[in-house]
Amino acid sequence: MVEQESDRLDALFHALSHPTRRAMLRRLADGAHSVGELAEPYAMTLAGASKHIQVLERAGLVRRTVHGRVHVCRLDARPIRDGAEWMRFYERFWTERLDRLEELLRTEDET
Repeated sequence: MVEQESDRLDALFHALSHPTRRAMLRRLADGAHSVGELAEPYAMTLAGASKHIQVLERAGLVRRTVHGRVHVCRLDARPIRDGAEWMRFYERFWTERLDRLEELLRTEDET
């Protein structure tokens, strides 16, 4: 179970690590787009765009349907929740440590 969670997080963060894929997700947040529409703003082939989309699909962030020759992509943002939860743990970790540091510095200033 822990390995599956780790694999999902690895796929998510790998997918989010590339600026083109993040931009594609941002566009998909506004609604469904074809692969061609997602590739349009970039100097890339449809095959190149499709490779990026495949990474997003493996992470569970994109669902693709085929209508004839047109591949339509839709955002599925649910996996981002797992990543946000993982980051919240570390946010609490660092917040606690910074609070302790602040307390130590105040104590030191008072002496």
